[in-house]
Amino acid sequence: MTQFILRRILVTIPVLLGIIFIVLALARLVPGDPCRAVLGERATDAVCDDFIHRYGLDQPIPVQFVAYLQQLASGDLGTSIKHSRPVTQLLVERLPTTIELTILAMFFAVVVGVPLGLISAYRHNSTTDVGTMIFANLGVSTPVFVLGLLLAFLFAIILKDTPFSLPPSGRLTSGVSVVPLAVVWGLEDWTGPPRQVLDFVSGLYIFSGIITGQFGPAADAFRHLILPAIALGTIPLAIIARITRSSLLEVLGLDYVRTARAKGLGERSVVLRHAARNALLPVVTIIGLQLGALLSGAVLTETVFNLAGVGRSLFEAITGRDYVVIQGFTLLIAVIYVVVNLAVDISYGFLDPRVRQR
Repeated sequence: MTQFILRRILVTIPVLLGIIFIVLALARLVPGDPCRAVLGERATDAVCDDFIHRYGLDQPIPVQFVAYLQQLASGDLGTSIKHSRPVTQLLVERLPTTIELTILAMFFAVVVGVPLGLISAYRHNSTTDVGTMIFANLGVSTPVFVLGLLLAFLFAIILKDTPFSLPPSGRLTSGVSVVPLAVVWGLEDWTGPPRQVLDFVSGLYIFSGIITGQFGPAADAFRHLILPAIALGTIPLAIIARITRSSLLEVLGLDYVRTARAKGLGERSVVLRHAARNALLPVVTIIGLQLGALLSGAVLTETVFNLAGVGRSLFEAITGRDYVVIQGFTLLIAVIYVVVNLAVDISYGFLDPRVRQR
């Protein structure tokens, strides 16, 4: 298993290099002037010439690529052209929102989607099966922004002043705040990467609120993420339910399942102990792909619910021609996909012992 992990890590290096080069090249080939996008009316020809030279945009793309790799080797993702702030600092501020939203959305999708798929396959061609698949098709076909607005209208307006009312936007209620870990633990003097790690964890409002005993703000942050998580997790939920159903139906028709039934094992034992485990291999793959997609940022969900996460920040960087932020955030997304896929491959060995022998 160790050799397998090392091989996968080595294979991902050229993949990441290729992604960096393609993103860097495409960002510069897309029509539009970053100087005028950032400076607006102040962008005279002389100012733009200095601007382009300062950021090295007048150099050939291969030269810019090598310079960016040298910058990455020193642990620097660069400085945002639009905000004049380090990209690392922007990630520390924006990534926690996306992580918390993704975890809640995937938890909702897996906890609801997998049982729905199992029940649908077990009761094949029944009313339950048909109803589940109708729900799954509706979930896949409903746009996130439509579902998000409907949820906000229902829980924030129609159910307002009821126990079921939920906030429609933002991460915390006005006047509520989560005290940063550096302040709680008296580490305000910390600087550099250790302080960035503390600030990053502090941005995980639910987690940091729980570990520091700030249960009220943590609960408030959780309530603010319920609607976005449902809106974001509905499409993965529908996909997981459909894949689980089709995979389990295929496994239930195999010889070893018929043999288990012939030996007199109960139907629940046959389905859950013998069939479901092998049926979960494609489901785990789908979960990994969906998790990577959600962690890369949900632009529509973050926009509808006014959340400053990775997706919304990346969209703003693209429209504002902020090449440095585009490159840094895209590199992060690529690394996330690589790590998630590696975790999925490792999980195969635990679900199916035959995989460990390859």
